[in-house]
Amino acid sequence: MDPLSSKSGDPTPARLPLPGMAAISLWMLALSVMGVAGVLSGHYPSGGGRVVILILCTVFAVAALGLIRMRRWGWALTLGAVFLSMCFGCYSLFRFHQAQWVVMAAINLVFFLYLVRGEVIERLR
Repeated sequence: MDPLSSKSGDPTPARLPLPGMAAISLWMLALSVMGVAGVLSGHYPSGGGRVVILILCTVFAVAALGLIRMRRWGWALTLGAVFLSMCFGCYSLFRFHQAQWVVMAAINLVFFLYLVRGEVIERLR
């Protein structure tokens, strides 16, 4: 049996994640690792803010793992995380006039628009 065919014997390819879904999962994992590294290196103020950042990093990592396994809950978490990251990038751009957030907001917008495509949604379990 061909390894790319499904278990039922029909010649349709197995349910593999799309390349974009894998790229978004890697992006989410990278964001979570950067957040944890920022907390451990002391770039964020001490106190409750660090705890919130670590919780968000955990949610980002869980969302990435759920998306790469093509679970609907992983897709929903990733969609929410990408949207919130895009909103935070826009807020930082307009409130603090930090131009580097344009790149992050644009990447997250592209990922959001990719995730709401019908082809992506129909592959989820």
